[in-house]
Amino acid sequence: MEYYTWILAFHVLSFISWMAMLFYLPRLFVYHSEHKEKKEFVEVAKIQEYKLYKYIGVPAMWATVISGISMLLLNPSILSGGGWMHAKITVVILLIAYSYSLDFYRKQLEADSCEKSGKFFRAYNEVPTILAIFIVIFVVVKPF
Repeated sequence: MEYYTWILAFHVLSFISWMAMLFYLPRLFVYHSEHKEKKEFVEVAKIQEYKLYKYIGVPAMWATVISGISMLLLNPSILSGGGWMHAKITVVILLIAYSYSLDFYRKQLEADSCEKSGKFFRAYNEVPTILAIFIVIFVVVKPF
């Protein structure tokens, strides 16, 4: 338990980094899909999308998951302290699925085959916000 708070701090920082990608990448998709006719802009957007996902998002996601599992292994009693942790884990699984869906759309945009509009990506950009709200409520308020 000596290292638990350090792992927790790392977990929170990793989660913040992961959320930054989850918030910003769909915004890049909006710009990309709304400016398809500007080839130079699109090429820069593709590079930004790739780097944001591969160099920030994926490592931050895995750091969040691994540090979260580490905390559960160090303190398994968290799982028996009510249903809030199970609810949080469920929402984290949804965030992971959302993260991989962003890679799916990123690859389509990279191949110039994405049919989704900027309006779609504006709405899709709200998903991580809603899921983050649930995570914070489950962890802080522990309603279950």
